Amino acid sequence: MEVGKAAEGFRADMAHIGKSVVIKGQLSGSEDLYLDGEVEGQIELNGNSLTIGPNGRIRANIHAREVVVHGRLDGNIVALERVELKQSSVLNGDVVARRILIEDGAFLKGSVDIQKDSAKPEVKRESGVTAAAVVAPVAAVGASPIPHNSQGSLLDAKK
Repeated sequence: MEVGKAAEGFRADMAHIGKSVVIKGQLSGSEDLYLDGEVEGQIELNGNSLTIGPNGRIRANIHAREVVVHGRLDGNIVALERVELKQSSVLNGDVVARRILIEDGAFLKGSVDIQKDSAKPEVKRESGVTAAAVVAPVAAVGASPIPHNSQGSLLDAKK
């Protein structure tokens, strides 16, 4: 990288945690954060943005204004504004936000809950499991509901 050239997603006015840094516990702050290392625990940046770099390996629940993911995240995201999953991202967890952008090639395993402007984003919990994770699958509009014990696919339900 040339001197004076910033890495993609990195701005000079945000805090930067490099790829060799490992944090276990709660990470909170009142400025934007670029995270390219490892974090295990909780990340609280309620009024600020978090960018997870391509080397980022996060095992944490995140609360922030905006979240951009280039690396790997195992945990839930609650964003006041938007979540962006870049092509190289891997997300295993639920997303609650007003807006979401998922690039072609990004991996997402979890639920997405888009909030209206008047609603305050919040992940609902029941016995440590996200409420969205315990909701039964829903068939297409106009189709009959699929029983919970069905072993077939949605295509089998049309027979």
